[in-house]
Amino acid sequence: MSVLTQTEILSRIKNGDLAIEPNVDTFQLQAHSVDLRLGFTFMLPKQYIITKSGREALRIDPLRNHGPEYFDVIELEQGQYFELLPNEHILVSSLESVKIPKDLMAILYPRSSVNRKGLSVDLTGIIDSGYEGMLTLPVRNNTASQIIRLYPGERFCQIVFEDLSHAVDARQSRWHRKDVIEKGEPDKKDEIELVLSGDIKTLKTEHAVSE
Repeated sequence: MSVLTQTEILSRIKNGDLAIEPNVDTFQLQAHSVDLRLGFTFMLPKQYIITKSGREALRIDPLRNHGPEYFDVIELEQGQYFELLPNEHILVSSLESVKIPKDLMAILYPRSSVNRKGLSVDLTGIIDSGYEGMLTLPVRNNTASQIIRLYPGERFCQIVFEDLSHAVDARQSRWHRKDVIEKGEPDKKDEIELVLSGDIKTLKTEHAVSE
């Protein structure tokens, strides 16, 4: 694998096989990466719901329930900001949507200037070839008493593109604003059932990779 330089990134965007929308501006371009900006969608995990029995605490099981109904979704408007409380954890959307071609993969990294504010951006990970859509960024305020303002449009993380040794026929994923909570592709139903039952032996034997 090799990391794409600024010149190569711009060439791929010009050719149309790599896409970043809205268009990349000059502030975002780095020598071998592109800074992504914070979007307008902020998602706060709910702590409780109101049922017939009254107020019930939410016990989120990521394998069984992790959809939009477990979040309060806030859509900011131009000129508004979001104040992140001490020790508060939220999900935010990227401003940009990306489209990764079959011969590339990408990796997300936090910007050091964001971490220095006391924010933890736990987003380092792989963006698969074939992915298309917005990105979801988990953010936490690690300070004990400081309120940190987040501004839609500020540069928040950086994306690095890497060449694959050959193009892969990856399953394409498309996610847009309404889907931003459920980042990535849903887990397979068979896998979830086996994990929940604790039957890891069957998981490994029946779903072994054939040589």
